[in-house]
Amino acid sequence: MAVILSDEEITNLLAEAKPLPDNFRAKIQVRPKRGHKESELDIKGDYDSDFRLIVRQSLINAFDFSIILTYMPPKSNQLFRLRRYNGKSHEHTNCMENETFYDYHIHYATERYQEIGAREDSYAEATDRFADLQQAITCMIQDCGFQLPPDPQGRLFEDK
Repeated sequence: MAVILSDEEITNLLAEAKPLPDNFRAKIQVRPKRGHKESELDIKGDYDSDFRLIVRQSLINAFDFSIILTYMPPKSNQLFRLRRYNGKSHEHTNCMENETFYDYHIHYATERYQEIGAREDSYAEATDRFADLQQAITCMIQDCGFQLPPDPQGRLFEDK
């Protein structure tokens, strides 16, 4: 049976602190996989929630990418897509709003799209906050409760 989360549950999961490992940038470097490049990183939230960060990019079109934050509900093998940051490679339509656009965009999990039987992250909004894969990753880190590891280089320049 499909997991359905309320907007409040989605908001709480996004706000949950998600500490990134020291080597997270190396771990999310995409590698070839069946016609595209991909990487995955499992993350344990501060409240023991299980998350997965998935990074995908086309081998042919650099603007065809997705950065996906999923939640793995307990006692389920399902991945629930909380957020998805997509490149400018396709047209997107929000069916409930009857709105179509062709731009970089961010998908949001919503209770109302789940209620009509659509994918949880079917709703999206166009954005000018990123224009490539690395910028999209940075936006997701800023938006979704990720905690960056301490910068070892930063310690070299701290005041004593």
